[in-house]
Amino acid sequence: MIVWVNGAFGSGKTTLVDALRPRWPEALVYDPELVGYVLREIVEVPTGDFQDLRLWRRQVGDLAVSLVEEYRRPVLVPMTLVDPRYLAEIFGMLKSAGIDTHHFFLNVPREVLEKRIDGRSFTPDNPEQDEKVRRWCRERIEPCTTAVGTLPGDTVFLDGELSPQELADQVLARVTTKTPGHP
Repeated sequence: MIVWVNGAFGSGKTTLVDALRPRWPEALVYDPELVGYVLREIVEVPTGDFQDLRLWRRQVGDLAVSLVEEYRRPVLVPMTLVDPRYLAEIFGMLKSAGIDTHHFFLNVPREVLEKRIDGRSFTPDNPEQDEKVRRWCRERIEPCTTAVGTLPGDTVFLDGELSPQELADQVLARVTTKTPGHP
């Protein structure tokens, strides 16, 4: 099983997954952003967004499928993925492999996202780079919020302003009602 936690930058995806980990110790955590970082070291990313690389999407799907098949454990995936074509491509790979995928999207108002992004430090030793990353994240708020209407019909929308524990309760309740024997 895969639990994909989606939402805009600053919505709390990683925080939610961190809240799930102690309550679901057998779950693996897989951050597809790491695949993007590796690819950036190898190939040029003309658009600046590694999700635009077909290879990134293939690798993300292949690795997710392989983790489930190889380790037979649930996989938690905190990753913003809102381009309908890319989401269909990756989720299609998961479906073709017969993997039960639960898709959650954290809804957070724009002003809260901006405040969270502005309060984060991505590269503390490099203030210029830090501001560049914050600007990039802020620029992606609009595409993330407008994409909500294009997400798959079985997407579960959560209030991203709830506490991480409350959100973890909601995720676990949804996942366990369909999958007896889990958390």
